[in-house]
Amino acid sequence: MIRKRENEPYLQIALDLVNLHRALQIAEEAVEGGVEWIEAGTPLIKSEGMDAIRALHKKFPKNIIVADMKTADGGSVEIEIAAKSGADIVFMLGGSDDASVREAVEAARKYGVMLGCDTIDIPSDNLVYRALQLEEMGVQMIVSHVGVDQQVIYGGEKTLEVARTLKQKLNPTTWLAIAGGINSETAAKAKEIGVDIIIVGGALYKSEHPKETAQLVKKAINSATPIESALFKKYDPEHIYEALMMVSSANVSDAMHRSGELQGLKPVWTHTKEARLKFAGPAVTVRAYNGDWSKPVEAIEEAQKGEVIVIDACEGKDAVWGELASWSCKVKGIAGVVIDGAVRDIDDIRKIHLPIYARHFTPTAGEPRGLGEINVSIECAGQKVNPGDWIVGDESGVVVIPKEKAQEMANRAIDVYEKENRIREEIKRGSTLSEVLYLKKWEKQK
Repeated sequence: MIRKRENEPYLQIALDLVNLHRALQIAEEAVEGGVEWIEAGTPLIKSEGMDAIRALHKKFPKNIIVADMKTADGGSVEIEIAAKSGADIVFMLGGSDDASVREAVEAARKYGVMLGCDTIDIPSDNLVYRALQLEEMGVQMIVSHVGVDQQVIYGGEKTLEVARTLKQKLNPTTWLAIAGGINSETAAKAKEIGVDIIIVGGALYKSEHPKETAQLVKKAINSATPIESALFKKYDPEHIYEALMMVSSANVSDAMHRSGELQGLKPVWTHTKEARLKFAGPAVTVRAYNGDWSKPVEAIEEAQKGEVIVIDACEGKDAVWGELASWSCKVKGIAGVVIDGAVRDIDDIRKIHLPIYARHFTPTAGEPRGLGEINVSIECAGQKVNPGDWIVGDESGVVVIPKEKAQEMANRAIDVYEKENRIREEIKRGSTLSEVLYLKKWEKQK
């Protein structure tokens, strides 16, 4: 029988991966760092089946093994197969029908495992009522959980809010676990709430060094002191820039499902020891015409420090931009310039180190005719760009993020970046990319 520890929550890792060999490796390092309970996450179970539970039970016989089945129906059968495979605790969805919950409760008693119900996607106005119902039906553990897709919007604070509410209402004998965006910052706050199990997912399985990260989380829990972490950080508008400067345009593209690229543009200068070709900022948009540099230059007056001027010059081959305009931007602190048209004075602009992308390079200047508009919706290099949309550029290219999705995409890009860091570390240890990702296994079946 598993016993609660007064004022000392258990630390659990959620292995939300799809390849068992990686999950076992990460779990081993995390256990060395202080993790006590090991969860086969739902993606791992869907990918590897009960072999994931069996392998974890065999490799870690002294640790509690948790099966996050997310059962919604057939509660009796799924609890049975998880228990017989070596799970000590099985999670199902708290929003399941009462009949399924009751069947799962009976199966858990029969096979000697603890049943936990996950609150994910239960409407907030019904959450406490449903948790008390589950408790009354015999569920031994309530898992306060904000899902992965919600975390990138709400962060770990939403998880803490849900857990705090449940702690005040549940019977003291009912176990309370917390999951969703927990790291070394939020773990300490979870302890203050009085939860029994702190479940950490991405902060551990995406870490380059899970042992050290687990030690950091344990230290935060034991000291009840938050320790700063970049993972799952909620970026408000003032911090979107900070997040986007951490990641690459490729990370942003991945986060946006391979969309958002301003195609066919090339940088005026590339990365050097003196200056990094990297910029991010809200867009000041300009509609112009071939060679008409009037509105592009006037936009410098409209733009604020840190913003990016984005010009639709109709792919024109006569320059709407040059050295003098670049100097104006440099002095004012404009983050960068993107031109679906032509730029000239390339040699001089490269000395200025102002990030500029353009479709054409030319020595030929246009004329200031005064046509066009500033801060209107434009079509630039195949993408719609609105004033205030976020622009991210580096040597790989330029990506536009709709302003209403900027915070979410910043968090998703951080998620991509952290996952790549873990894969990079495994490659450095001697694995090939194909081996790490099990590419042959995941090739589309014909």
